[in-house]
Amino acid sequence: MPRREDIESIMIIGSGPIIIGQASEFDYSGTQALKALKEEHYKVILVNSNPATIMTDPEFADRTYLEPLTVEYLEKIIEREKPDALLATLGGQKALNLSLELDEKGILEENKIHLLGLTIQSIRKAEDRMLFRQSMERIGLEVPESGYASCMKEAVDIIKKIKFPVVIRPSFTLGGTGGNIIKNWEDFYKFVPLGLAISPISKVLIEKSIIGWKEFELEVMRDKKDNVVIICTIENFDP
Repeated sequence: MPRREDIESIMIIGSGPIIIGQASEFDYSGTQALKALKEEHYKVILVNSNPATIMTDPEFADRTYLEPLTVEYLEKIIEREKPDALLATLGGQKALNLSLELDEKGILEENKIHLLGLTIQSIRKAEDRMLFRQSMERIGLEVPESGYASCMKEAVDIIKKIKFPVVIRPSFTLGGTGGNIIKNWEDFYKFVPLGLAISPISKVLIEKSIIGWKEFELEVMRDKKDNVVIICTIENFDP
């Protein structure tokens, strides 16, 4: 991929605190990205609230900010550093959600910041459970019966239609936080309110459970010319 001459400085948003044994790929990929961008002579501004990572070592970025990962702090850093572009694909769900907030508040447009590697529309499609479902249906993939609820009444109506067991998936949460298998009304009244509270947009997808199926996951890299590389395959043993 050739160097973009219209960009001189790039801001990277890290993933923030991570659980030991999880999400280490963000630190690894972020560190490699910092090295690659520096080799191309870009100025790199890193924002990550977690000092216990390799990527926050002083040798990697030109400027490193160990600040809270909030829109308010990012806006101040943007005003100070004036980056030409934002790379949000190396900080997991946190960085993607922050990119959406920056866009919604007009901060990216106001500062003429390019979003690298993806678009706001693609983030919404991947993170919004219903938009993702609709995308799968458009390309002919079968998906379990489901419904989208923003309150308990809507959730009850969905359960009456698709029956137990179901899986609830709160929208826009980190690492599937709040997702649960629900087998009865007791679980329903315990976990659905929790899912609605956890979701930043107060919405949950309620989906027919397919317990017992095997789940295989592919880690894939794809560019806009449809070149595809399968990085690895995984069998998921989670219930």
